[in-house]
Amino acid sequence: MGAVMAGTTLLKNYIGGKWVEAECSGHVDVTNPGTGEVIAEAPLSTTAETNRAIAAAEEAFDGWRMTPASRRVAPLFKLAQLLRENEEEIARTLTREQGKSLTDSRAEMKRVFENIEVACGMPVMQQGDKLIGGSFDIDGEVIKLPLGVFGMIAPFNFPAMVPFWFIPYAIASGNTFVLKTSKQVPMTMQLITQYMEEAGIPDGVFNLVNGDSTVADALMSSPVVKGVSLVGSTAVCRIVAEKCAKTNKRFQAMGGAKNHLVVMPDAKVSDVIRNMTTSCYGCAGQRCMASSAIVAVEEMYDEICERFVEDSKKTLLANPLDPAHEENPMLLGPVISEKAKESILALIQDGVDEGATLALDGRDVMVEGSEGGYYIGPTVFTDVKPGMKIHQTEIFGPVVVILKAKDLDDAISIVNGHEYGNGASIYTQNGYWARKFKLDVECGMIGVNVGIPAPVAMLPFGGLKNSQWAQIKAQGKAIVEFYTEDKIITERFFAEEG
Repeated sequence: MGAVMAGTTLLKNYIGGKWVEAECSGHVDVTNPGTGEVIAEAPLSTTAETNRAIAAAEEAFDGWRMTPASRRVAPLFKLAQLLRENEEEIARTLTREQGKSLTDSRAEMKRVFENIEVACGMPVMQQGDKLIGGSFDIDGEVIKLPLGVFGMIAPFNFPAMVPFWFIPYAIASGNTFVLKTSKQVPMTMQLITQYMEEAGIPDGVFNLVNGDSTVADALMSSPVVKGVSLVGSTAVCRIVAEKCAKTNKRFQAMGGAKNHLVVMPDAKVSDVIRNMTTSCYGCAGQRCMASSAIVAVEEMYDEICERFVEDSKKTLLANPLDPAHEENPMLLGPVISEKAKESILALIQDGVDEGATLALDGRDVMVEGSEGGYYIGPTVFTDVKPGMKIHQTEIFGPVVVILKAKDLDDAISIVNGHEYGNGASIYTQNGYWARKFKLDVECGMIGVNVGIPAPVAMLPFGGLKNSQWAQIKAQGKAIVEFYTEDKIITERFFAEEG
């Protein structure tokens, strides 16, 4: 346990439009990973507490679903305004509890704004279809109706953005919502919820419950909850898929990743090398879109190894809230916890034991003034072979592996041979190579000369293979299918006699 800061906050739940002391089995420390200090205590809410939030959402549903679509999005417009006005406060709270740089936290908030703004288009996105004259004097119609209460199990790496892949779309389409925050980073959504309340989202339409797997299990087990969304590990995705299937519940389960950057002979290395390092080390490598494997064709391999290692050395390891460094765009903050750090260090040792070359060693680092923080410096392995543990495993830290490919076909084979299929990018100026990569790579999100192929909010987000355990992707108009049920109407009216 870290040192407890004076004035440590005891967090509350938000149920039915009220902040309430949680019925809980205990509390868990919320730690600033940059310093190791305890900054808050989050309650481990009970099943009964979670069910009260579900009941509040169920009670609110009937009135909310009948609210005109334009009025359902009105508080979202207000929310976007409030969050923009208070962006810096939220970003600093996010950095304090998660450890990512302020640059990354501000960028995360931009995606929050984007998703709210896209969801405000729900009066258009939720429109159905009508066929006049499907048969003799018979018309057909498809209407998209909200289902009821939805839940979401949030991850630690994006405390604000990931919940907003789901929340605004669920609310705008006429559903109600229960959010389980990550017990490691609950403060960001606690703050955002205050602004949701101020924006005028009606009581019970949105509810927040702090806790652990007990809360998650209650959401997945409840017959009232119509669907659950999760962003987490593939192992947890399997659990969610199984539990939701037992209750005939809709689910979205977005899991692990091992994103590859493929470098072709015509790549503009001088223009993209910083793009590559940013992709690999942003958020300390703790994001599902982080690139952690570089595949360079033979003639590029030595240059990429040398230049990537040299650019990695320019990364600044520091407390992200240190006033002397907080605006540095190359700042690398801590990983989320001591446990995560130990896991990453063990995997680095696995790479050494497997015979890969440790070209840049980020172990045994210390940040002056933040000795209690959970820091790992940029770490690079070369001479990595497909099948090595460090290539197969999602390390989720600032660790990059570099592999050699004979040509584009071999590079695609390396990417497609992996169990994950979240994202992949190619660096090339050759249109044929780019097209072949886009068509043949088995990943849900593809980049061309883009290190992080994460789509903007107008487009769907999601992977393939073991990176996604449900068909419907997050955000954009695609998610409207998750939050609505198609009702198909066939109708005929007879002429009045006389």
